[in-house]
Amino acid sequence: MDVRIWTYLLVGLSFSLYIGIAIWSRAGSTKDFYIAGGGVPKVANGMATAADWMSAASFISMAGAISMMGRDGAVYLMGWTGGYVLLALLLAPYLRRFGKFTVPDFIGDRYYSSTARVVAVVCAIFVCFTYIAGQMRGVGVVFSRFLEVPIEQGVIIGMVIVLFYAVLGGMKGITYTQVAQYCVLIFAYLVPAIFISIMLTGNPVPQLGLLSDATDGNLGLVEKLDGTLTDLGFNAYSAGQQPMINVFAITLALMVGTAGLPHVIVRFYTVRKVSDARKSAFWALLFIGALYTTAPAVAIFARSNLLDTVADKTYAEMPAWFTQWEDSGLIAWVDKDGDGIIRYDGSGPAIERHPSRSQIDPVFADGRGEHGERLLRNEPSANTNELYVDPDIIVLANPEIAQLPAWVIGLVAAGGLAAALSTAAGLLLVISTSFAHDLCKRTLNPNITDRTELLLARITAGVAVVIAGYFGIKPPGFVAEVVAFAFGLAAASFFPAIVLGIFTKSVNRYGAVAGMVTGLLFTAAYIIYFKFGILFTDIQGTPDQYWFGISPEGIGSVGMILNFAVALTVSRFTPPPPPEITDLVERVRLPRAAFGEADVGPSHH
Repeated sequence: MDVRIWTYLLVGLSFSLYIGIAIWSRAGSTKDFYIAGGGVPKVANGMATAADWMSAASFISMAGAISMMGRDGAVYLMGWTGGYVLLALLLAPYLRRFGKFTVPDFIGDRYYSSTARVVAVVCAIFVCFTYIAGQMRGVGVVFSRFLEVPIEQGVIIGMVIVLFYAVLGGMKGITYTQVAQYCVLIFAYLVPAIFISIMLTGNPVPQLGLLSDATDGNLGLVEKLDGTLTDLGFNAYSAGQQPMINVFAITLALMVGTAGLPHVIVRFYTVRKVSDARKSAFWALLFIGALYTTAPAVAIFARSNLLDTVADKTYAEMPAWFTQWEDSGLIAWVDKDGDGIIRYDGSGPAIERHPSRSQIDPVFADGRGEHGERLLRNEPSANTNELYVDPDIIVLANPEIAQLPAWVIGLVAAGGLAAALSTAAGLLLVISTSFAHDLCKRTLNPNITDRTELLLARITAGVAVVIAGYFGIKPPGFVAEVVAFAFGLAAASFFPAIVLGIFTKSVNRYGAVAGMVTGLLFTAAYIIYFKFGILFTDIQGTPDQYWFGISPEGIGSVGMILNFAVALTVSRFTPPPPPEITDLVERVRLPRAAFGEADVGPSHH
């Protein structure tokens, strides 16, 4: 069977499994819809958390970023891994004991303010829409190549699938679907990595293969890649181009943004008690580590194979996968010197924007060149590099580049879809609960029935998936980049409010609201100015105007500092929190022996 048949088969089977689980575990109450009834087993919750966590950015784009950017791309690996540890160990147990299953609920009650709750709802929706755009983009990339449909149609197919099981099953359906999705995505990630590790190093363990000598000599794989890239005019793979302050800022923004992501925090409420939340956090970290420790090896394997594939080759000599990925708009070659040979060197960017991301004209022109290659518009003339590769294809194309069996290629397609859909479902749930529960039920009309609240949540999820699909079709960057914006916004808005709400008694509602608004507006304005221009006009910032050399992906770190500073300053000059709030903070922080395993928040849901 060829690649297309294997892809249809494996993707079809996996989708049937997800839909079947959603029907079996459909939500019948708001408790089922929001927190899966609160009785998910620890190991299952750990797998669901890992699937929720490992989005399209982790599966599709992280290794691609590392592959194309070398050391600079490792910020995603360090930031996301460190962020989960920070969330699991520092924040989650306290939030679980507080007894609130959404971040806006926690902020609204801790800061005794409906205004704080509404601000948190706005922040949650803003962050989730930014994040979900990356997931929908990942779905479109997979479908566009393996099912040979346009990216736009691929996004729409993904929208329909995720809407079905997210709206029908709620958190209960999503949880058990994500258990299946984790199994699919981790198998899909490890199988090709093991195959390629054996081919390149003779070692079946990718993590060890990364440290081994290449099969064709005595050099280590990283050392060999460094030498090859240096000879071509690129920076050494293990070196970076970004200023260290920007590397630090992006890593920090990803880390603390992770700890403030609402769709991950809610996972700690789907188990029975606080101790189960801690144990499921351990299982999730173990499951996450299986992919994250493999990603650097996949990145180096892919870059090495790509260089071997295109070295001194003509377009006619390129394998079938090259022209097929051209059709998806994610790779291109332009014969600038007319010699018919693909030149891949460090004289210019190896990454070009996809047409949907171009801010002036589409990158790809109509028609083909003399050798059949894709033609580009607005082609930079100041470089001789002729090959253009989007980092989002590295993991997906890796099995084809390495000439692995067709069933492995189809498996990777199913894994990429599982990663994107699992996180998209979790984000949709956050958006729907933020609107139906936190805004409508807790703020606007406390008297609405559970049935009405559940209906509102499902309607909101439907509207949200349509909006998310639009941003998936027209995203502002490649998948990991788009997701980095979401983490920066979470870092600047939620993280300070959560940390101060747990570990200080003096911060009041005025400080919390002022801090969140300041952090969110500053970070969003910086990202919009440098990525979209002012109000989407031609007035747009350039990298040489970055504050202290910090890019939009890392500006959430500065927004977080502003949030902390404003919240503490405003709280100092305004009335302190009432005694019942300070008592609540004290009880949440006491050892669990003082209160047993029960949640200690002001109310339960």
